[in-house]
Amino acid sequence: MLNNTHTLFHGIHQLSRELSKQVNEALEPFGLYSAQWAVLYVLKEKGTLTQKELCHYLAVEAPPMTRTIQRLLKQEYIEQQTGQDKRKKYIHLSTKALKEFPNWELAVNKANQALLTSFPDNSQEELQNLITEWLRTIKQKEQ
Repeated sequence: MLNNTHTLFHGIHQLSRELSKQVNEALEPFGLYSAQWAVLYVLKEKGTLTQKELCHYLAVEAPPMTRTIQRLLKQEYIEQQTGQDKRKKYIHLSTKALKEFPNWELAVNKANQALLTSFPDNSQEELQNLITEWLRTIKQKEQ
């Protein structure tokens, strides 16, 4: 057990900020940021979702998610449809976003690969397993 968990969590926070910064730089030519990419990626992977579902999945509070959604609507990368319950809005990628998505994904993948160049494959796999298990445990405790 670590004596100083502050050091561990500070390091994780710093890593998260650095990874976001790298994604922001990769997406800058497209006028996108990492928060927008996260929404676009989830919608591409999971299909149509409500804002509440996006908030829950991405662990983002409603106000910043609302701002991100508004930006993506303005850029015409997402569309909203009101459900039978008028309070629910379903969000999905627009045709424009689907056309551009491969370019964004390529830019993000190049940035990711650059970050992993000195990280051995077996360490990447081990890290992925640790992160997946940790997230699963955290989400189970939330329920």
